[in-house]
Amino acid sequence: MIRYNLTCDQGHAFDSWFASAAAYDRLAAAGHVACPECGSSKVAKALMAPSVVARPDRSLTAPRDPREAALAELRARIEAESDYVGLSFAAEARAMHEGRAPERAIHGEAKLEDARRLIEDGVPVAPLPFLPARKAN
Repeated sequence: MIRYNLTCDQGHAFDSWFASAAAYDRLAAAGHVACPECGSSKVAKALMAPSVVARPDRSLTAPRDPREAALAELRARIEAESDYVGLSFAAEARAMHEGRAPERAIHGEAKLEDARRLIEDGVPVAPLPFLPARKAN
């Protein structure tokens, strides 16, 4: 994950998280990155300094602050208590909502437009604050 400080053409400053620099570039080029204040999709990365903290007393894999620990705990709980359905998330969520599939806790991935349609149709979904670990067999 990468966080960028952004500004819109109206001068509003905000920040947002992206899966990668390439993900930001794709989303911005498609007009999917918008200012939360005015809705403008004419957005550019602002100048920013990296936030690097050297802590020899901590492992690189250990959470560095309480928020990271809470996020790691949330991820573990979601992965333990729900089924990963991968890219079938939108279809599975809709099938459960319409009674065509048994209800259960699921997590997975959906295209932005598919997620919008689910929300517009009243299907209860929420974005996760992390990318799911892809499972392969």
